[in-house]
Amino acid sequence: MDRRKILIVDDDPDLRRGLNLRLRANQYETVYATDGFTAMSMAQKERPDLIILDIGLPAGDGYVVLERLQQAANLSTIPVIVLTARDPQSNRERILKAGAAAFFQKPADNADLLDAIHSALGSSWPRSSAAPA
Repeated sequence: MDRRKILIVDDDPDLRRGLNLRLRANQYETVYATDGFTAMSMAQKERPDLIILDIGLPAGDGYVVLERLQQAANLSTIPVIVLTARDPQSNRERILKAGAAAFFQKPADNADLLDAIHSALGSSWPRSSAAPA
């Protein structure tokens, strides 16, 4: 089976590094964007199977990115999981109404995040117990 590609959109290098290790340990390929503008160009170029999106981004916040993804016919079917430090009380409903597959507040539980990724991708393979390389 080909490795599924996930676009990580976050301006925090430590978070990107940690997600990269966890996702690669679970047989995913990863690509990155650090702002809203780059997120859209990377989505067009890389055609990821899933996007993990922060809301607090420079050059177009995550809401703008989510809206643009939904409006682009060739990108609107890519599942988006929002991973943000913003308050879930005021953001969860808006994010899910905007088309996100799932909402997580940072720091997210690794097992829950992986389960949401598998669910959004329709993956049936079991979660890997492999340690990051």
